[in-house]
Amino acid sequence: MTSEAVREENTNETAGLQAAHKDRRYVGTKETAAYILYDIAQSFNINKYSDIFITDIVKIGLRFQSIVSFVVGLWDMVNDIFLAAIVDKTRTRWGKFKPWLIIYAIPGLVLYTLYWTMPVTIGGMGKYDIGKLIFFLLFSLIQNLADSTKGIARTGMLATITPNIIDRTRLITEANLLSGFVEKGPEIIMGVLIDLVNHGKLKIKMPSLYISAGVFCSIVSGAFAIAFAFIAKERVNQTVDKPSIKASFKSILTNKPLLLITLSEFLGAFSIGSGVNYYYINVLGLATMSTIVGIPGAIVSPISYSYVPWARKKFSTKTLWVFGSHINDFLMVGVFLIGSINKNYKKLGAMIPAFMLRETIWMFFWGIRSVIPEEMRNESIDYGEWKNGYRNEGLTGVAKELPRKLINTFGNTIKAAILHKVGYVEGAGFGGQSEKTEYSLFWMCTILPVITSILSIVPKLFYDLSGGKKERMYAELYERRAAIANEVNQMKDELDADAVGE
Repeated sequence: MTSEAVREENTNETAGLQAAHKDRRYVGTKETAAYILYDIAQSFNINKYSDIFITDIVKIGLRFQSIVSFVVGLWDMVNDIFLAAIVDKTRTRWGKFKPWLIIYAIPGLVLYTLYWTMPVTIGGMGKYDIGKLIFFLLFSLIQNLADSTKGIARTGMLATITPNIIDRTRLITEANLLSGFVEKGPEIIMGVLIDLVNHGKLKIKMPSLYISAGVFCSIVSGAFAIAFAFIAKERVNQTVDKPSIKASFKSILTNKPLLLITLSEFLGAFSIGSGVNYYYINVLGLATMSTIVGIPGAIVSPISYSYVPWARKKFSTKTLWVFGSHINDFLMVGVFLIGSINKNYKKLGAMIPAFMLRETIWMFFWGIRSVIPEEMRNESIDYGEWKNGYRNEGLTGVAKELPRKLINTFGNTIKAAILHKVGYVEGAGFGGQSEKTEYSLFWMCTILPVITSILSIVPKLFYDLSGGKKERMYAELYERRAAIANEVNQMKDELDADAVGE
């Protein structure tokens, strides 16, 4: 056989193996179920009301909140870098990320339980009591450290759970679709209960409501996270040699997709707003507003996942990223214009249809909005491996988030300052704010976030990891990973042989 024929035979064999690899489903039913439960755990909470909880229930002054947000923001950026470096150098028989998820599981559950019991521990102190500030600051620093550990490990785990991008997209899609039927339950129920208490229909104190709901959700979501930590497996092998911190930073600087995603996140982080809760609860007096306007969208949202595979074939990742990220901005401008006419922002009859139409149209594209950014993050990690020969999921995830966190540190401080500037009165509740403050809460949750984040669209226009370039990347990665797997298996065999010899 000629050398040309040998090369052709090897090429055909590699192509056949790659085709089989694309068709292979690595993650079985049990692990898929654990993955979905873990996805549910990320949103099975009442965190939507945490701003109201801290301001009006725990009654921490807005100026104290600004101080804590700033200090914790800086701490977050520093500890992220060190934690990422430690995680990226981890090599164990269970994998690189699984040990960290297991280590976090129990402490994370305890911390979130303690968070929702703060009305008992510090709620009785004055809103500007220095003891309350010290307690809240120290607790926030510890909680942030734990959350950073979980975030880094979670990002890496989801990127290494399967080497097959089709299998990975399937997991992301199924998790987002199926978890959507469950994860928003606590938010919806909590909104109803808040309205019943506010209007005197439910005879329970508001702090007790928050404590009960918060602790319950913490226990349930914590149990789901623990199950995933023990069941999930890592299937993308790490290189035997651990990359240096210098090499890790170099790999980030040469990762074009990651840099574009990071720049977009950075510019988007300039978005400032109060969130809709302050407006819904204090102006409209309807905490269940999100549930009401979301009814049609709840029907549309599951359907939106059905055409994600079709959209990925028809349109580039860049197109889907731009459209999915900014359709809501366009819709929110319309809501602002409607609310600004004849003081409609105070009228349920005008604002329910406006927000409902916006929510329904947005949910029609929710599948794209959910799946594409998640898959892009994983692809950027794969791109770094392709360019540099090793993976550094930890530092890659931190690099992506670091600029955004930097801006958010100042943004959260500015948010509290703006609320104070427009005359927001902590604990005043529905009907307790001035008309000027009420309109300020409206524009702060509609048009302000749109204006302050508009530049984030620019980096998206230069994203090019798709089509033939992406196909070539994964074809070459397949061959490299096979070689790394052989190297790892050979080392395991040698260690086993040494153990037997001893």
